[in-house]
Amino acid sequence: MKLIDLLTPTYIQMLNALSAWLDKAAGQIGADEAEKLLAARLAPDMFPLSTQVRFACVQALEGMYRLRGEAFPPEMSDLLKEGQNGGEHPGSLAQAKARIAETVSSVQSLATDMTEPDAGAPIAHELPNGMVFDLGTEQYARDWALGQFYFHIMTAYAILRQQGVALGKADYVAHMMGHLRPESIPGANKAG
Repeated sequence: MKLIDLLTPTYIQMLNALSAWLDKAAGQIGADEAEKLLAARLAPDMFPLSTQVRFACVQALEGMYRLRGEAFPPEMSDLLKEGQNGGEHPGSLAQAKARIAETVSSVQSLATDMTEPDAGAPIAHELPNGMVFDLGTEQYARDWALGQFYFHIMTAYAILRQQGVALGKADYVAHMMGHLRPESIPGANKAG
């Protein structure tokens, strides 16, 4: 399987799910209360929901640009700074959803003319604290890009659940419903 064929749909499906979770939160508890969720955290030393959303977007974009072998655009730095300042400036649900939509659009665009990188091509992945990981592209995709992306997606999901938003497995894997055999749905074969 090509890395681009793994990462692109994963990013798109899960970012769309994240957007739907925010909609569900607003629908369940009202828009005003849902806005307050953006400041919610799982633990005092963790980033809030607003940051988790932004960092999920950053991770998706970072993965695409790294596999393309391209430098990050200035907008990524802005998004990263927004995320780092999410505790003080969580923004609004509309802004969070707009960031997700922009990221999905960017991922789709970046994937259109992308050539598959050599699985062993080197990537020097530097963290903000100065630590550097030397990885091949396949290692990077498997061991960093997907893991970090899902960390922020799952943390956002956990924050929403912790704050009382009724989300379940069907919300998490909504993209799978198109593959579901109708007759396998519990209660689908009952005579009415």
